[in-house]
Amino acid sequence: MFRLSLNNFCRQSIAATTPLSRLPVQHHSFTTSQTRHASKKPTMSSTVSSIVENVQTTLSENFGRSAQAAAPTGTHFSLDDVPDQTGKVAVITGGSEGIGYGSSHTLLSKNISKIFIISLSKEVVEGAKKSVAEELGQDKADRTHWYQCDMGDWKKVAEVSREIAKQTDRVDILINNAARGIMTYQLTDYGVDRHMAVNHMGHVILTSHLLPLMKKTASNGSKVRIVNFASNAHESSPKDTQFKSIDDLNKDLGAMPQYGRAKLTSILYSKYLNRHLTSQHPNILANAVHPGVVKTKMSQEDIHEPYPLAGYMMSVGLTPFKKDQFEGALSCMYAATVTTNSGEYICPPATVEPGSDLANNEQLGEDLMKLTRDLITEKTKKDSVDKGCPMKDY
Repeated sequence: MFRLSLNNFCRQSIAATTPLSRLPVQHHSFTTSQTRHASKKPTMSSTVSSIVENVQTTLSENFGRSAQAAAPTGTHFSLDDVPDQTGKVAVITGGSEGIGYGSSHTLLSKNISKIFIISLSKEVVEGAKKSVAEELGQDKADRTHWYQCDMGDWKKVAEVSREIAKQTDRVDILINNAARGIMTYQLTDYGVDRHMAVNHMGHVILTSHLLPLMKKTASNGSKVRIVNFASNAHESSPKDTQFKSIDDLNKDLGAMPQYGRAKLTSILYSKYLNRHLTSQHPNILANAVHPGVVKTKMSQEDIHEPYPLAGYMMSVGLTPFKKDQFEGALSCMYAATVTTNSGEYICPPATVEPGSDLANNEQLGEDLMKLTRDLITEKTKKDSVDKGCPMKDY
């Protein structure tokens, strides 16, 4: 079976933040095994056609520039297709740089009324706000409200969440983008793996605190969209991944698998929200997205922390093919402003993919969220849970 994948390439060169495994794609209504049984004797033309389509999908999902034009029919989407956002309010983590900035900038260009941006670096925030003023006008810059916060500091996340809730009467879009990249194993002050604490659990706290506002917005007839940033790197999560205990979380898996496991949780969390939240509140949609190989601080600088030499393949070797921050925001903008579906894993430009077997393991998702609730309750009960963080099945 033909398979187009950069997973092995990533493991060998320790290069890409996003392994590009693409067969089968979900343009078809059946799985690889079903395809095999349905067409035991494929014709040469159908085989060639399938290969061509999957090459096109791989290129368009992961690389920038002209590769975007290679997207198969029915999956095309551009930032020009983002609808007017007048009257809407968004919350974006990591929204002052990289893909997050591309998302913030796009929403502001589409007249969003207000954006709350949570960012780690004050200097980056100031630079981003200046750029918005220069490129879109001071009026658009004034629509942004910036909060400095490390998503691994759960007490601070809870404080910022409550402050945001005081400043708005609605939330239409929540983009959980901030993340620890491909870096070495480290524990937070809570004694939890930093990848999991930042990429997943901090965002669960934020989402939970904002949930009452999102429910209110949805009850008035508006679509509310939650976007969790995943990656094709989720396929690098160990096949025996479990979320039964903190010991499972705190295993040093190595930089790439550690990152991949954290990205896996974004898909599991989105599907969990679809089962428990969207089922009760149909106007609230939750989806995970893969941005592609994007030129960001994560792929240009952070990669050298675990891989001082091999990381140059990612930071330098792939640079000519990488997306810029706006191209990297395509799947996010589709999920945040257009889709009417929930519980999906969306790749650029607007392609729904199945994800790995682990990403579709419902019990694994339930275990993840039970452990997440238990840990957050244990570590932040008085700082977060007792102050409005509804750590329950929504």
